[in-house]
Amino acid sequence: MKQIQWYPGHMAKAMRMMEENLKLCDAVAAVLDARCPAASFNARLRALAGVKPQLFILNKADLADPVSTEAHLSLLAEGGVRAIKLTASAPSSARILRDALEELVSEKAARLRERGSKKPLRVMIAGIPNTGKSTLINLLAGAKKATTGDKAGVTRGKQWVKCGSFELMDTPGTMPPACENQTFAQRLAFVGSINDDILAIDEIALALLEFMQSRYPMSLKERYGTCEGTPLELLGAVCLKRGFVLKGGEFDYERGVRAVIDDLRKGKLGRVCFDGGDDLKLSGLISG
Repeated sequence: MKQIQWYPGHMAKAMRMMEENLKLCDAVAAVLDARCPAASFNARLRALAGVKPQLFILNKADLADPVSTEAHLSLLAEGGVRAIKLTASAPSSARILRDALEELVSEKAARLRERGSKKPLRVMIAGIPNTGKSTLINLLAGAKKATTGDKAGVTRGKQWVKCGSFELMDTPGTMPPACENQTFAQRLAFVGSINDDILAIDEIALALLEFMQSRYPMSLKERYGTCEGTPLELLGAVCLKRGFVLKGGEFDYERGVRAVIDDLRKGKLGRVCFDGGDDLKLSGLISG
């Protein structure tokens, strides 16, 4: 498979902006994709936050394998890492998020109250592209205050949003400085955290089918009627099932590739998780 590469220089400006604005923030909430929390963790963000309180939010929990998500939360708790799961697109998650943020900044809030200060507490919302940072801010604000989208790179600059007693800073998605771990990079490609335009998307789709065959074969069978054969044969079955057939009887693999990727991202392949417990350690999200 072609090596997945992104270009650190494109992220450098965003990282410098975040580093400068962290001085204005009381805490950091890092948004991860619950389907691949290890792959979507940017250790550089944690290092920038330093001693400021940090919360890790496993977002898109409605798309993630619930058993794996609970296992990840347990491992994070055992490692002393503050973490919650939620679905930022669900209004019912607002209370979960608000309570978690209030606990995160409780010590600073108490000191401000002692001084009689009504200064709003500022929390930076950070993470790699397409993890749902802006959707999360809109959830807490109760209105569409931040720009959202279903692909990487929608947020271009910082945005301050007033949310009750908080001011939240929406930041552009920032990738790790390098992508030595191609397994993690591939998983980020699956969920849309890497711009599809720089990917060999046909190879990504075949790799996704191979993964689903090994971990969630019944999801493939329910969606496409089969889970047998090579990834390419499975892609042919997808084309046949969806009617992606060209004149002469050839499969329209291009449409089939896009259908597989879209089905995963929209949850039509069921609730999945790409990362295991060892991946949390490998990424540095937890020590061990």
